[in-house]
Amino acid sequence: MHAVVDAESLLAFLAGLDGVYDAPPPLGDPVDLLAHGLQCAAVLRNDRPDDLGLQLAGLVHDIGHAVGDDPDHARVGADVVRPVLGPRVADLVALHVPAKRYLASTESDYELSEASRLSLLRQGSVMTSEEQEKFLAHPAAADAVTLRRADEAAKIVGHQVPGLDVWAPHLLTYASGV
Repeated sequence: MHAVVDAESLLAFLAGLDGVYDAPPPLGDPVDLLAHGLQCAAVLRNDRPDDLGLQLAGLVHDIGHAVGDDPDHARVGADVVRPVLGPRVADLVALHVPAKRYLASTESDYELSEASRLSLLRQGSVMTSEEQEKFLAHPAAADAVTLRRADEAAKIVGHQVPGLDVWAPHLLTYASGV
């Protein structure tokens, strides 16, 4: 399934996502999983500079696409990163799909990429009011919404952001504290 057992193997796995897409075009996003994660982490670094855990969640949030089925990629990704990056990052990874469903159900002007619109249907579509209440009750819901907004902003072909080499020491330091 995957070979992630520690921070170094997680970094190697992330590096291997260069050229790997969430789904074949036109169903997937226009950037590969590594570029998408790097862009998402950069957006979060700008928006929440003091929250390394949230930034790392942005970096790894779609890792599950490389090891699982699309509707379950958030849960699969959370399971992969939990032993290395701990429960908070894993919870944020797991919640980024419910956050999309929440935003799509509560904000009429919430813009989704074409790929996100297509995957929303496979992931349960918009939330019912009961699902919204359950989502909002999760302690990480607000941060998951922030991650989700960064996720949508992180799909720009050719956008230059800091590379994995810049994130590696931060990920190693964070993981050593888990």
